[in-house]
Formats: sequence, C-alpha cells, structure tokens
Amino acid sequence: MKAEKTLELQNQEETAKLFGTFDRYLRLIRNAFNVQIFARDSLLRIQGVKFQVDQAYSILRNMLDKIRTEGSIALEEVEEMVFGLQEGQPRERRPSAGLVHAPVYAPKSDGQKRYLEAMEKHDIVFALGPAGTGKTYLAVCRAVSALRAGLVRKLVLTRPAVEAGERLGFLPGDLQAKVNPYLRPLYDAISNLMDFAHMKRLMDNEIIEIVPLAYMRGRTLDGAFIILDEGQNTTSEQMKMFLTRMGNGSKIVVTGDVTQMDLPAGKLSGLVEVAELLKHVRGLSIIHLTRLDICRHPLVQAIVDAYEEREAKEGTARRRRGAAHVAGQAGHVGHGGAHGAEGGSGGGGSGGGSGAKGS
Repeated sequence: MKAEKTLELQNQEETAKLFGTFDRYLRLIRNAFNVQIFARDSLLRIQGVKFQVDQAYSILRNMLDKIRTEGSIALEEVEEMVFGLQEGQPRERRPSAGLVHAPVYAPKSDGQKRYLEAMEKHDIVFALGPAGTGKTYLAVCRAVSALRAGLVRKLVLTRPAVEAGERLGFLPGDLQAKVNPYLRPLYDAISNLMDFAHMKRLMDNEIIEIVPLAYMRGRTLDGAFIILDEGQNTTSEQMKMFLTRMGNGSKIVVTGDVTQMDLPAGKLSGLVEVAELLKHVRGLSIIHLTRLDICRHPLVQAIVDAYEEREAKEGTARRRRGAAHVAGQAGHVGHGGAHGAEGGSGGGGSGGGSGAKGS
C-alpha cells in the first residue's frame, strides 16, 4: 500500500542541513528505507510503502528537531538513527558505521605491534613486508575502528590496476566490472569485519569507497582514512599523486611487498623510491615487516623462505660472476700493458743499437 507524508521546512539553510553535504543524508535515508523523497519550495514529500514511509518520516522529523534545537546534525548521528531504527536496536547500543562486530586485531608479532603503534601515532605509515604479514588486514581493521570511533568520516581503499604477470586482455562489462577483479582483495578484507548488507549500505552512501588508484587524481580527501594496497606496483608519479590527495584530518597507510612487483622491466617502484626519499621526514613512519611476522598458513612462511634463499644464492652467484669478470678485465689490461712494455723496450733497444752503430 502506497503512502505519503510531508514535512514543512522553514528556509533553504534548514533544508541544506537536513539533506547533508551533496545530499548525503537524503541518500542514506532513501536507500535504507526504499522511499522516494521530493523537495519543492518549503515542502518535503516522502512516498513509498506505508511502514517504510513512517520510518523515514520519523527519522527526518528527529533530524529536523535536532537541527532546530542544536543548529546542526552530524553524519554519525544520522547513521545511529537510521541503523538503530532499521534493526530495532536502542540508539545507545548501536555501533556507528554499521559494524556487526568490533574488529579484533591483537598483534601476533613484534613487527605487527610496531605497525599498529605507528598507525596510532602517525598520520602517514608505510608498511613493507612479505605476503602474510597482515599489512592490509591490520590497516583495514585500524581504519574501521577509526570510523567506528568517529575519528574519520569515511574510508577510502585503493590499489593500482596492474596485472600480476598476465595479460588479461579486454575484460567484459562496464567500467566498474572491469576494475572489480583488481579490487577484490580489498572487498575481501573489509567483508571480514562487517556483513555484506552493511558494507553495501556504507558504499552506497559513499562512507566506504573502494576505487582504482587512477580515480584518485584531482581529489582532496578531508577526514578520511585512506589505504593504498599493493603500493609496490605504483610508479613514482602515481605515488606522488596519491600522497598529495591527503586533506585535513586524514590518515594514510601504504602497504606493499617489494619482492612481488608487476611493473614493466626497468620501471622504478614508487614505494621503493618513497621509502628511501621520505625516511627522514618527521610525522610519518616506515615499518619493515619480515618473515617472522607472517601469520598465514605455516607453508606460506616456508614458501617465502625458499624464494628468499634462492634469491640470496642468485645474488651471491651474480656477485661472483661480476668479480670474476672484473678480475678478467684487469688481467687482460695488465697483459696488454706488458706486451706494450716489451714492444717499447725492443724498439728502444733497436733504436739504441742503431744509434750506437751509427756513432
């Protein structure tokens, strides 16, 4: 059964506060209760199924009362109203940002402990280390906790769209469908902390964004927790572009494994460069995790060890070949010099003999 309710607004300023920046509050309510909301002059109309219209009207009425008594309303307060009413939970018990449970991320190694402390104390953190050390998961846990505590207003997760040693060709579908395979690991990380319905709701309302790195150009992100995953696959230019998106009240975490780069041969990794370039800059932290911090299946550590051992052997062999080549070159130069000296002596001797004979 279709129904309609109306709210009368006093002026444009009140309307703007009720709708939120870029109509964010309005979209949140529309999506949560599946209603249509129309504004004309000073009248707000809510249309849809009766019980959903009643819920949306109740939220908007409460929001309007708060705006009129306190002058404004925050996103976190709107979320609490919407999610609390939707799920029948009292407001004071409803965690903000739609979390099903608080993320559990007790450090499992000294390296992870240093990483978590760095994210707590610094606005920019670089985490470099092998697979399985919790670089991405711990960053997402920290970001969700910051959102839940109201320390940031949104989460932005990004990674470069670089193929891992394969050429996938033209992928089917629209632009979002084409980039989704590259972003799948970020969806997986955040879905471990909240159920799909809550994640989708927060994404629909742009509280959580999961985007390719190329989409970051030209943006300034205030009050956001921003995570760049797979940072080893950025170029120098991309890394500079990403880091300069940071606005007031924001935090950045960059993760990467410099042993698994998929850039074209000869292309410098932005993460490798920035770890050296910014190592003396105050206010940021560079954390190096190792095989001792790996927390995946025990075989992952064995695999990493095997690759590192082979790379160490190959490095030693290359150094030996290089040393042998240098020694050979030196011997060749010395041998050539000896011939030259002999030739010179013989020439001199002949000349001397001729001269003596001529005398």
